[in-house]
Amino acid sequence: MRFQITGLKADGSILSFALDAADAHQAQAQAGAQGIRVLAVRASRAWRVGGPRRAKFPLLLFSQELLALLNAGINLVEAIETLSEKEERAETKAVLVEVLSRLREGLPLSVALEQTPSAFPALFCATVHASERTGGLTEALLRYVAYQHQVEGVRKKLVSAAIYPVVLMTVGLLVIAFLMAYVVPRFSAVYAEMGDNLPWLSQALMAWGGFVEKRGVLALVVAGVTAALLWHVVRLPATQRRMAAALWRIPAVGKRMRVYQLARFYRTMGMLLRGGMAAAPSMRMVSNLLHAGMRQQLERALTLIREGRSISQAMETEHLVTPVALRMLRVGERTGRMGEMMEKIAEFHDEEMARWVDWFSKLFEPILMTVIGVMIGVIVLLMYMPIFELAGNLQ
Repeated sequence: MRFQITGLKADGSILSFALDAADAHQAQAQAGAQGIRVLAVRASRAWRVGGPRRAKFPLLLFSQELLALLNAGINLVEAIETLSEKEERAETKAVLVEVLSRLREGLPLSVALEQTPSAFPALFCATVHASERTGGLTEALLRYVAYQHQVEGVRKKLVSAAIYPVVLMTVGLLVIAFLMAYVVPRFSAVYAEMGDNLPWLSQALMAWGGFVEKRGVLALVVAGVTAALLWHVVRLPATQRRMAAALWRIPAVGKRMRVYQLARFYRTMGMLLRGGMAAAPSMRMVSNLLHAGMRQQLERALTLIREGRSISQAMETEHLVTPVALRMLRVGERTGRMGEMMEKIAEFHDEEMARWVDWFSKLFEPILMTVIGVMIGVIVLLMYMPIFELAGNLQ
């Protein structure tokens, strides 16, 4: 919950700022930890479109800055204290102050981070916890930063491949909306006296134009309400689950989505294993990266591993490997470099996904252009068809 704090600084000046806390007492404690004497605490009731938004903790930036300070020879407590002192955003500063206070109480860093799950996900906490056993916090942070850059790189490739089709579709729909909302009504007034002499498709189009001409405001309201309802329905979790399930049922798309999820799974597993975590806890921790059906397969694979099967055998039995991944897992088991092999599996499949996305975008873009061009052409043809027929009758 968000609270508005009014407080008194050490120099006597009054300031007002917002922070997130479970209740008013915690909000007051967070402000007090920053050296502020709280004068008033008020729950913020502001509503935003799409629900309340919370500033996201910059975890990657935090990891990079902490790594730089530790490499410079500054101890952990002083490093986090330095980060909290230079932080300007109240929400981020409050999180760092909380972590710092727990460290001063003698808690390990992983425990201090786990108590703020909204800022530090379980994966990051597990990475830090594994490093505490070996004393390699800087190596763990370096691996996490590299992991995040790799994940972000894959995401950017997918987003960049989707930008052009989205722009093309948006422009095409805007052109069609302009024709239907402005041009067609003007033509309907011109053809009003021709009556039933128009082709039936042209009559339907002109009827729409006449409706927009007479009831333009109503049509705009209906279109706006319909668009808002569709947007709301699409954002519902149940709708998104159904859409994802429908995509999974498409053979070509479902296969690629499976490979993409397996690549994320193996990349994260590789990072945890290289950090010193055991295989079974790592699998349970990253199971949420998989589709619901694949999570069930992973649970069965874990059961097989506890019964004495090797990782490669268990994953092969539950169909959680590709032919390439299976061979690499076997190599990792023979050489004892399982974490490294899992990261190589992810790199191989990321490159495979990038090639597929590039091929799909090159195929999809001309198809999309053709569909939009045909739709616009049909509308224009229906508008001009009466003129063509009239010209034919005059000859």
